Amino acid sequence: MTRFIKRSAQGILALFLLVSSTAGIETRAHAETPSSGVIEIQSATQTHRFEVEIADEPSERARGLMFREFLPAGDGMLFIYPREQISSFWMKNTLISLDMLFITNNGEIVQISPRATPGSLDSVRSDRPVRAVLEINGGLADALSIAVGDTVKLFRKNPANQ
Repeated sequence: MTRFIKRSAQGILALFLLVSSTAGIETRAHAETPSSGVIEIQSATQTHRFEVEIADEPSERARGLMFREFLPAGDGMLFIYPREQISSFWMKNTLISLDMLFITNNGEIVQISPRATPGSLDSVRSDRPVRAVLEINGGLADALSIAVGDTVKLFRKNPANQ
């Protein structure tokens, strides 16, 4: 009887550990899946659409586009802050050149830092408080004639992750 209780306790403990570790993996996988959306930038002559990953959690903003070897031309990452603030980026562990578009609370692009150098430790800072920063492939803002004063709208795809 004692051996049966001991085996049962070990079985229950093993089952508990298995369920706990699986639950942890599922939670981490869900937490690491950023929400996504579509950005529309209205420039002087046309509207540009980008599929974006939304980095609105500190851990997502810290990782950004690090370690990525490729970013499709119509994609980007949108960093959203809880309130307007001076924002600062570096390109450590970032493998691709990026344009950074700094956006105010009302959706206006107020600064563009073009072609940030991959791997650079130099700080790329906003000149004034911004609510969001959109990163797209380096040189793309210029190629599409996206300029300071253009406006941005965000349409979220999976609001469950807001």
